[in-house]
Amino acid sequence: MIAEVYIDIPAKPVNRPFDYRIPDNLTELVKPGVRVTVPFGRTRRLGFVTALKEKSEFKQLKGLDSVEDHVPVLTPELIELGGWLANQTLCSTVTAFQAMLPAAMKADYKKLIVIDQIERLLEEDPELAAFLQSAKQPIWSEIIKAHPEWAKRMQRAIKHGLISVQQLVKNQAKAKKAAAVTVEAPRSLLEDELNQLDKRSHRQKEVLEFLLKQPDLQHFHETIQKLVKHGLSREAIMKLAEKGLLKQGYIEQFRDPYNRPVDRTQPLALTEEQAHALEPILTAMQREEHKVFLCHGVTGSGKTEIYLQSIQRVIEQGKQAIVLVPEISLTPQMVSRFKGRFGDHVAVMHSGLSRGEKYDEWRKIREEKVQVVVGARSAVFAPFKKLGLIIIDEEHESSYKQEDMPRYHARDVAIHRAKKHHCPVVLGSATPALESFARAQKNVYTLLSLKERVNHRPLPSVHIIDLREELREGNRSVFSKELLEKIKDRLAKQEQSVLFLNRRGYSTFMMCRSCGAVVKCPHCDISLTYHRAQQLLKCHYCGYEQAVPAACPNCSSDAMRFFGTGTQKVEAELNRLIPEARVIRMDVDTTRKKGSHEKLLRRFGKEEADILLGTQMIAKGLDFPKVTLVGVLAADSLLHLPDFRASEKTFQLLTQVSGRAGRHALPGEVVIQSYAPDHYAVTDAAHHDYGAFYQQEMLLRKRAGYPPFYYLVLISLSHPEPAKAAESAERIASILRRKLSHTSQIYGPVVPSVAKIKDRYRYQCMVKYKREPELMPVLHQIMQHFQDSGKAQLQLTVDLNPVTLM
Repeated sequence: MIAEVYIDIPAKPVNRPFDYRIPDNLTELVKPGVRVTVPFGRTRRLGFVTALKEKSEFKQLKGLDSVEDHVPVLTPELIELGGWLANQTLCSTVTAFQAMLPAAMKADYKKLIVIDQIERLLEEDPELAAFLQSAKQPIWSEIIKAHPEWAKRMQRAIKHGLISVQQLVKNQAKAKKAAAVTVEAPRSLLEDELNQLDKRSHRQKEVLEFLLKQPDLQHFHETIQKLVKHGLSREAIMKLAEKGLLKQGYIEQFRDPYNRPVDRTQPLALTEEQAHALEPILTAMQREEHKVFLCHGVTGSGKTEIYLQSIQRVIEQGKQAIVLVPEISLTPQMVSRFKGRFGDHVAVMHSGLSRGEKYDEWRKIREEKVQVVVGARSAVFAPFKKLGLIIIDEEHESSYKQEDMPRYHARDVAIHRAKKHHCPVVLGSATPALESFARAQKNVYTLLSLKERVNHRPLPSVHIIDLREELREGNRSVFSKELLEKIKDRLAKQEQSVLFLNRRGYSTFMMCRSCGAVVKCPHCDISLTYHRAQQLLKCHYCGYEQAVPAACPNCSSDAMRFFGTGTQKVEAELNRLIPEARVIRMDVDTTRKKGSHEKLLRRFGKEEADILLGTQMIAKGLDFPKVTLVGVLAADSLLHLPDFRASEKTFQLLTQVSGRAGRHALPGEVVIQSYAPDHYAVTDAAHHDYGAFYQQEMLLRKRAGYPPFYYLVLISLSHPEPAKAAESAERIASILRRKLSHTSQIYGPVVPSVAKIKDRYRYQCMVKYKREPELMPVLHQIMQHFQDSGKAQLQLTVDLNPVTLM
């Protein structure tokens, strides 16, 4: 038999299957979807088997080395999906396969030193021979790092053919093993031992008594850790093992990132609106019909309960469900809702887990130990074989789009998978993406509306504060007078407030008041942000940081001042104005550590703080009964970005963050501070009026020729030399103008708003089109040309339907 293998090298020349002979001893193990190690050129590489066949057009075939997986890691459906994804996002097939697997499964290519001629090496360099023989596994990189003094001697030995370096393919995925015991002796021997033990051996007696209570001793297999939890002694277990009554071994264990009790919950009674929205979803599931539903419900209208009850039906049908939530709203609250309803049927996948935990959650899915997966973007690739439903919550979120290869949108992948499985997709949001809502208006999607909050609670009242007026009245604080009074009022009533600001750090930039120079990142075309806690200026693009300069680097004056406001500055201001208030700050800086996100929210939920101050991560999914005030400190921080979606993002964010107030018995209030209080994105969000915003924005999009009226392709180039980046961008633009039809519009090349990132100069071209049959072949041709021409330093990326244009 012959295997078709995609080699683990994400490059165009090897983006095709290679034929390998399957040795007789491996025929049982090689199946489509397993990973194998193969000789490729002079090295060994990992590869994915995508098909088996009996004949090959090539005469001389190399044989496979080894099989890495006992169970295929890719199902036949995922193999097909990989091909589709590679074609849609212009990436290599192996890149698409890698995106579907947890990071722990990426291969580690280590170079192993092998002694080829031991006698000659002992003669010529006995010290090196002794050193290499003493090393357990002499890995080239590890030896060079720990003992650089051996480098020259090893190079000489390689030159003379005494030693060679071979590639060792190491699979990084490791199952966690725990020490465990099995019973070796029959019940009668255990009883004899129990009767013979003297009074001093009471701990051993306890272990024997525990074991004799077990109904099936033959198949008893338990971890020592669990037995110790039962109050048994580890020493006593070891003594019985020494006597040959127990046998020690290891047992594979799943790491559990959510190892804590969750209260089980029961389905809630649905409102008339909810029942009305749930019915068509259940009907589509019953009929095994592929439909896309857009569930448009105001914040607090009970969308989650609809998800939970439809998943309940999926489980009853013996099928599986995928629930996607944006990374930032994967709050413990969301996870515990699903765990509370479905217990151990749920696996969770997101970036907060360690590599090992992610690998174990993925194994639970592959081995069908769970029926529901809740996760961020990549959970859309969960290796389920009987999908019955896919749910995408907050479907408008930009984090569903992957920003590096493969540049897929989780919504497109979900719809493609659901077609194959003949099952529905539910997209949920209080502020759907314009593209989704337009499709619902054209009946491509089915619209389900929830216009009221559960228990008919009113939506919070919203006040817009004009910050220009505040300035005229001499108030230079971050807080308007009204907002400050309302925060103090909530403190007096022992209620909680949420303050939202979309900027981390202490101040946005540092400028010299004498000459106007701004301190910029030396590697990126962006100003550095001041972080007060570490007294550093940091670049939020490449991570560069430097100490705060005492004088202006440009004119040497001492008039350096901080401008703009970040979360750290707001926190300092709060402590100055309301010293008695207890504040929790949530931004990238305070939630870096694993589990810190959860800890901070738990503290806020236990009312250990009065004010939660944060960036985007607090805008979604939070539900605290005592929160009655939400303050948006600078509503227009997103409005003036050079991106056609700026208004849409502002509207969505304001609506989402407003929805955190008054979700329970206490009425809620929202204060929005803005320098553009008359902008329709701000006023429509204040009135909770999605319809009005949609009409206005669609009008502007149609006039300017943006989605959903046109499709976009963004082609970005970068090079360490600006002239070379510009020259290549010009060539690409001229190829597009020459080869595409006159109905497509080609823009550029232009320099984007951030002209340089990590010492690379950037250029962009854009294509707007409605129908363009030549587009994909031309883009493939452009990618091929620039990869083949050997311009190693030129980086080219093609993004179909980009989410950001920055």
